[in-house]
Amino acid sequence: MPTPSPVSSSVSVPPRPFGRALCAMVTPFTADGALDLDGAQRLAAHLVDEGCDGLVLSGTTGESPTTSDAEKAALVRAVSEAVGDRAALVAGVGTADTRHTVELARAAEKSGADGVLVVSPYYSRPPQAAVEAHFRRVADSVGIPLMLYDIPVRTGVRIEPATLLRLAEHPRIVAVKDCSFDLLGSARVAAGSPLAYYSGAEELNLPLYAIGGAGFVSTVANVVPRRLRDVLDAFDAGDTAGARERNAGLLPLVELMMAAGLPGTVTAKALLGALGHPSGPVREPLLPADTSTTTRLLTAYRTLPA
Repeated sequence: MPTPSPVSSSVSVPPRPFGRALCAMVTPFTADGALDLDGAQRLAAHLVDEGCDGLVLSGTTGESPTTSDAEKAALVRAVSEAVGDRAALVAGVGTADTRHTVELARAAEKSGADGVLVVSPYYSRPPQAAVEAHFRRVADSVGIPLMLYDIPVRTGVRIEPATLLRLAEHPRIVAVKDCSFDLLGSARVAAGSPLAYYSGAEELNLPLYAIGGAGFVSTVANVVPRRLRDVLDAFDAGDTAGARERNAGLLPLVELMMAAGLPGTVTAKALLGALGHPSGPVREPLLPADTSTTTRLLTAYRTLPA
């Protein structure tokens, strides 16, 4: 696992167990839909070369619902081989079934992951006591740290701030990927616990970082990793105006990729493919972006401020 980037000794540094700039990496497939491990290695190496401290594999952007357990483990092994200790690898292992999640977490640890991303169990809509028990069960089953994934718009259940504060007492629960869109609740937990908060929503990358967040886990980082990291670098250097300007310059692309009606997986793969990077098709039930969408994405990318 890489050493987090240093900042001025006069600044109180929040915990950053997986670094600051993490990419929620797409899972490349071949033209016929098979797992493209060579492409995954090339993409991972490129992302790390362009400033990513960490890679999150088999998350939402990585199409985890449509990849098999064997594919998930193979992806971790391949990417670990490609990047070595230059980046932290966090493997998505969340399912709606606690036993299955434990199995995936153990497999990810065995395959070389530095941590696991565990989403709250979905569809069943468990109460908070059951959500807490689920995460504790996973944390007790592995020897690597957990990043909890709070994304109620997809799961149907929130990890409530009070639950997070209790879970923070577990020695292997160290971070949160925050897609709750509750900046007040996130600020309370970040201030009241050692949990590292990573923004999982591009529009909150800078605001969450400014109140003590650890960084981001970004879909858009698949295509502009260096530019997203530049925002954090400017802020850490005390150039808040520069951070704001860099962040604002990215917003048109962010909006097209994340808020124009298509999943970020679809838009990221379309743009990556158009730029000549490994991506391949999406797996059903997702459908590929059409030509006009890809053209708009390319235009937004090519007109980013210098």
